[in-house]
Parts: sequence; C-alpha cells; structure tokens
Amino acid sequence: MTETDKTTAPLKTEPRPVLSLQKISKRFGAVHALTDVDLDVHAGEVVAIVGDNGAGKSTLVKVMAGVHPQDGGTVVFEGRTVTLPSPGASQSLGIATVYQDLALCDNLDIVGNLFLGHEALNGPFLADGYMEQEAIRLLRTLSARLPSVRTPVSQLSGGQRQAVAVARSLLGKPKVVILDEPTASLGVSQAAEVLNLIGRLRESGHAVVLISHNMADIQAVSDRIAVLRLGRNNGTFHTADVSYEEIIAAITGATDVAPRRLVPPHGD
Repeated sequence: MTETDKTTAPLKTEPRPVLSLQKISKRFGAVHALTDVDLDVHAGEVVAIVGDNGAGKSTLVKVMAGVHPQDGGTVVFEGRTVTLPSPGASQSLGIATVYQDLALCDNLDIVGNLFLGHEALNGPFLADGYMEQEAIRLLRTLSARLPSVRTPVSQLSGGQRQAVAVARSLLGKPKVVILDEPTASLGVSQAAEVLNLIGRLRESGHAVVLISHNMADIQAVSDRIAVLRLGRNNGTFHTADVSYEEIIAAITGATDVAPRRLVPPHGD
C-alpha cells in the first residue's frame, strides 16, 4: 500500500466548554485568594467545586458572577474572551448565580418572587396572567413539586424555596447556572428535591457549577469534581472514577494520592 492509499482517521476533538476560566488570579491586599485557577464547564454537565474553608470557592464564584473581577487570567464564554466587571454583565452574558441565602421575599408569592425587578407589563398594567403562566411553565420544566404559584414564599419548605430561586435564575435563559451550597441546612427529603432540580438543569443542556461541602450530594449528581486548595487547583476528577478518600486527600493536601486521578474535562 502506498502512502497515497492510506486514509487518515479524523482527530477526535474535545467539545468546546461553555465557560472556561484560565489562570484566574484574585488578590485582596496582601492575600492571594486565587492563583492561576483553571476551570472548564461544558453544556449538559455538572461540575462540583470543593475545598476546605479558605480554599477560594466563594471567591471563584464571585469572579464568575462579576462581583469580584479577576486581577489576572482570562474568562472565555462560548469561545470568545469576555470581561465580567459587574453582576449585570455576567447575567446579560448568560451566567446565573443562585446564592446560599436565596434572596427571596417572604411576603411575596411565588410569581412575585420570580419576576421581582423584571415584571412583565401590558401597557401601564402588570401582565399578571402572563407572569403566572410563565411561572407555571418554568416550575414544570424543573419538575418542581410546589403548591399554587400564588402561595406566599413564607409557607414553602427549604427545598421548595430553592426551586423558586433556581426557576428565577432561568428567566434570563442562561447558559451557565452556578449554585452556591444549595442543600445547606436542608433535610434529607428536601435535599433530594434540590438534587433532582440539578439533574433537570443538566438534562435541559445547562452547564451547572455546584459548590458544596456535602460529598454525598456531590457524588450523587456531579459529572466532574474540581478541587481547590489554598486558592489553587489541586485536581480535577471524573466523579464515577474517584473515591471519597481520594477527594479528601486532594482537599487536605495529601497530593501523593490525589494526582493519580487527574483527568481532562471530557473523556481520556
């Protein structure tokens, strides 16, 4: 067979991440909160960020949310370099963040919370019918089990409140959804509802970033686990292939164990 008779198989290429953080650094005075941190998140996957207190998780979330613009490094969204100077810039780009405190108004009903600050109008009047139907559609998309959308938020359980906060984040049709400790302080059944929400977000094609201290939740719902230690990357792992002990080793700095499982974002 001659060289010209040979066929060359096409190269296997990795899918482009929706959001890519490259060499992100952030300082607060003399404190280096983040140093050269990398993170890729693809559509239809859940990436969990774990680490001990002070590892830089919250700072990294705030960089992605536009609260703390990075001092160094690059943010790439859907293949183009972007800047995130403010929360509004992050949201308009397609990055939604649901913080641990949820920021819900107990005296308003579900519809009122979903559209707070973004009310739909019909001329000079509120488009109540449209907002109610849109609220029902969003909650059905998440398979959220809630009473009437006219129920005051003060009457909802912790898991139901989380569903309302997640549904509100979807109003702007984001590509990336960041969830900061979504199961903190929830009971077992309520946490299960939230994990189901996260699964629905993945199924709908969203790129999900999950910050949590609960390893059982992380192993149940994530596709990859990114470990931060002292503001630096300390391993990225396929959830299905890594043990609890290896993740703890990476979190605590037993790096003689953790690097054995270091993997690229998709595939081998």
